[in-house]
Parts: sequence; C-alpha cells; structure tokens
Amino acid sequence: MFLLIFPIWHEACNANTRQIYDKRMNMNNRLITAAMVTGALALSACSSTPTNAQVGATAGAVVGGVIGSALTGSTAGTVIGAGAGAAAGHEIGMRVK
Repeated sequence: MFLLIFPIWHEACNANTRQIYDKRMNMNNRLITAAMVTGALALSACSSTPTNAQVGATAGAVVGGVIGSALTGSTAGTVIGAGAGAAAGHEIGMRVK
C-alpha cells in the first residue's frame, strides 16, 4: 500500500517545492534588475553638475511624496504629492541664483 501512495505524494511535494523555488527566483531576478537599473541611472546622473532647478525638483519630489503619503496613506497620494512637490521645487530652484 505504501509503495502505491509514495510516488503520488512525492510528486506533489516536488511540484510545491518547485513553485516556491520559481517564485523566489522570480523575485531575485526582479531585485537584481531593479538594482542594475538604479545603478545605471545613478551613474548617468553624475555626468554633470545638476542645476538648481534639478536639485529643487528632486528635493520637492521627496518632500511632496512624504507629505502626500502621510496625509493620505495611499500610493496615489504619494505620487500626486511627489508630482506637485517636484513642480514646486523646480520653479523655486529656477528662481534661486
């Protein structure tokens, strides 16, 4: 009786283990890709000195995103806050000498 059940149980166990392995590999691949893209963007951003408008837009986006997230607690609020902050920071940065 055991010999008849064992191959079925063993195959189900392998299928579940394979699914878990595939999910982990997929997450690892995404993490590696995100790290490579972030590194490439960081290196390309260092090619020249940023203008005041660029610095203002970056700072505004960060501050606006934090405030939008704190006020709404949602992703949409964070994105809207970051966009508004970037626009405001860009304008302020253009006027600073």
